[in-house]
Amino acid sequence: MENRLITQLKSGGIGRLINIVQTLFVSFLRIWSIPIVLLLSLASGFTTFYGMSYFITPWIALIITVAIQSIIVICSFELAGIHLKANRLRYFSVVVSLIIAFVASMSFSYFKFYEISEHDTIRIERINEVGNQVDAYLKKLVVVKSSLLAKQKQELEKLGKEMSLAYFGTHPDIPLQHRNHIGEGPVWKHINKIHQEKAAQLATLEQQFSKVDVSIATLQQGLNQLDQDVIHSEKAYQDVSQGLHKVQLDFNQLAAKFGNELPTAPVLMTYSQFTETVKPSVNNLPKFTLFPLIIAGMVDFFTVLLSYRLEFSAPGPLTEQEEELVFECLKQFSEFRINENDAVEIVIEKTDIERARHYVDWPRMFAVGLLLSRGFLRKVDSRRVEFAPNLYPLIAEKMGDKLQKLKAQSAAQQDSRSG
Repeated sequence: MENRLITQLKSGGIGRLINIVQTLFVSFLRIWSIPIVLLLSLASGFTTFYGMSYFITPWIALIITVAIQSIIVICSFELAGIHLKANRLRYFSVVVSLIIAFVASMSFSYFKFYEISEHDTIRIERINEVGNQVDAYLKKLVVVKSSLLAKQKQELEKLGKEMSLAYFGTHPDIPLQHRNHIGEGPVWKHINKIHQEKAAQLATLEQQFSKVDVSIATLQQGLNQLDQDVIHSEKAYQDVSQGLHKVQLDFNQLAAKFGNELPTAPVLMTYSQFTETVKPSVNNLPKFTLFPLIIAGMVDFFTVLLSYRLEFSAPGPLTEQEEELVFECLKQFSEFRINENDAVEIVIEKTDIERARHYVDWPRMFAVGLLLSRGFLRKVDSRRVEFAPNLYPLIAEKMGDKLQKLKAQSAAQQDSRSG
């Protein structure tokens, strides 16, 4: 093989070298399609299994996934080798099987790609859900706190008015003989004592509520940290949960003393629920987004396309025997021309004379089919084909060999005559 390549390089020169490199490169790309198809099928199978395992038992999902991916590859491979007119039933059965497998794979793969593409969105939605629950609860606390403080201040203002009435002797509890006497009488002193106690109680209550406000601020800071610190999200979520519990406990202890109706604190989801992935079911499917479906379809489409090309184009350069066969068969065609692409064009139909003589042209048609499948010829229409660039060096080499042989034979004949 090495000696043949060296001989071809010496005889064909740089053109032959370019032809060999180009042919080997194209062959390598076609062979490289095989592991790419397997990897794409494996990737699609993983996402299909991932989505299907939500609905059925994992081992059954695995078997069905293998079947789906096998059908996609096999049907794509077969589709390139059959024709509609040759066997309509087989053709449509292959197409329908491919479509069903393609849709099944894409549909179940959607859930995995949805989880990947919507991961941040889902996390933000859950953070917002927790934040909305906490905010709604804190608003209720503010309402209760405001009403409680307002009630205490109203009572304090009422006591202040009663003190004023008692000071000027117009309070209804003052005996008649002491009314209209200005000064700090017994009634005023009694009301003043109650007023001072109520004022002290209000100040203490406001101070205690300020401590609750500190806990609320810590809780809100924890919510902000939950949104920012992704790495330590578990600790941040625990801080939020504990902070909410502390706010609830402190506030309820204060408000319970005054007999107010206490707001119900929200029950936050657990951290495992907060971080869990999408778990679709028949009755609870995630909202539809187009992007994950497109990605899932692209993976299966590339698998189908490359599998189809594996059968449609046979890889590999021509062997020495094939080169000889091709050269001899192409010489049997009689109609050549240079077309608009500046390429040599051959009419592959029989001529009128060949039809009249019942000429058997299957060897040269076989050569044309071989060159078309290997990429050395390009089909123009049903009657004509043209040379691909990598065919010219091969033909030039063969023609050069023929010329060398003719020259050698001519020289040998001259030597024999002169001798």
